[in-house]
Amino acid sequence: MKNILITGALGGMGKATTALLKSQGYNVFCLDICDNSQDDCFVKTDLANFKSVESAFEEISKKTNHLDAIIHFGGIYKLNSLVEISEEDILKIFNINLFGVYRINKVFLPLLNKDSKIIITSSELAPLDPLPFTGLYGITKAALEKYAYSLRMELNLLGIQVVVLRPGAVNTNLLGVSQKEIDEFCNNTKLYKYNSNKFKEITEKVETKNISPEKIALLVLKILKKKKPKYIYNINRNFYLRLLSALPKRWQTGILKGILKEKK
Repeated sequence: MKNILITGALGGMGKATTALLKSQGYNVFCLDICDNSQDDCFVKTDLANFKSVESAFEEISKKTNHLDAIIHFGGIYKLNSLVEISEEDILKIFNINLFGVYRINKVFLPLLNKDSKIIITSSELAPLDPLPFTGLYGITKAALEKYAYSLRMELNLLGIQVVVLRPGAVNTNLLGVSQKEIDEFCNNTKLYKYNSNKFKEITEKVETKNISPEKIALLVLKILKKKKPKYIYNINRNFYLRLLSALPKRWQTGILKGILKEKK
């Protein structure tokens, strides 16, 4: 039986992937900071805390001596302007979205064998030029992909494969978090009152074109079954975001300014 470790296992993508893999005969170990699972293979884990990750390793090591894959779904979303966001929030999103992945891979590496896989969930925003107000989230994902590629180069020497999954909008609780974040930003910003509300209109249109977490689960299963998977898998990426990012930087700035700036 193949053993799989999933972070963010109680979130939408993690829960759907866990259910599908179990139905296919995989043994799934679930990590999440929430503690509302009755699963014997669930371990409450704070990705932002190294000791918590080490504790999870100790628990799982009692049940298995190997993992065939680590799947990273754990992450948080923050939306704010880069000049108004608190240092605490900046450190928090990096601590989970980037360093949380690093901690899991470092601590659980001894359980990975040759031909094991690490699947890192990034974002459609990672390869694109940053947008206003969502810039910080995109920056963490871009940094995560630099980490993932470096890790791929190193672990390839050990026979371990690293794969990046880049989803667009997925119908999970994260969409609700995103809506809450932008509502708070619109209410609290002192510099961008008009601009934030215009930006909200755009994001609401983008996020309506979402896919179910079950489609992510099916893609993960496909990756696990492939002997030599691709490095990057894209799913539900937004055409207009890609088009905007392909334009010269000056054009991008001008277009966004024209859309978001208050007309006088």
